[in-house]
Amino acid sequence: MLEQRKASIIDQVSGTAYEEPVVSRPAILLHSCCGPCSTAVVENLAQRYKIALYFCNSNIDDEAEYKKRLEIQKKYVEQYNASIKKKDPIVLICAPYMPAAFLKLVKGYEECEEGGARCRLCIQDRLEKTAEYAIMNSYESFSTTLSVSRHKNHVMILELGNALALRYGLAFEGSDFKKGGGEQRSAELARAYGLERQNHCGCRFSKRAAER
Repeated sequence: MLEQRKASIIDQVSGTAYEEPVVSRPAILLHSCCGPCSTAVVENLAQRYKIALYFCNSNIDDEAEYKKRLEIQKKYVEQYNASIKKKDPIVLICAPYMPAAFLKLVKGYEECEEGGARCRLCIQDRLEKTAEYAIMNSYESFSTTLSVSRHKNHVMILELGNALALRYGLAFEGSDFKKGGGEQRSAELARAYGLERQNHCGCRFSKRAAER
């Protein structure tokens, strides 16, 4: 869809000013697992989309840790928006925090290895909540920052995202954001923004694995 805006552009032949047609970028709802991971993904997607971040992470086990990660996410959004000077600022949306529901979801899968069936349930749940919010709020596309990490299986994420896109009538932006140095870029940007990075996804099971 094309929208018109006033532009101070002079036609080099006629010498007259004219209105420049500008292509309006589509909006996308981007599930964010944390502030540091969102940095490189936002940088990638901002070239093509207007971005709303959806902080949906009931898998984070401890409420204090959840609040800490949410504050880091807010810090990034505030700094990013300040840096682009009000041009298509990011909107941050927080899903309800329901850790008990997450533990109920993965009951019986507690001893699964990292990246296995328990992680699949967790990723599917967060992606589905993102898709539900997207369809209820008139977004046509959704995505997730999860694939920027080398610890997350892109094939699994793509499969789950595409299945949900089909179910909800949405488009899933399923790029493997770690490719082309995406994970390294997220680390660089996290340092530049002064964002603390974590060594586990937030659930008690990944924390135990990280400690081991």
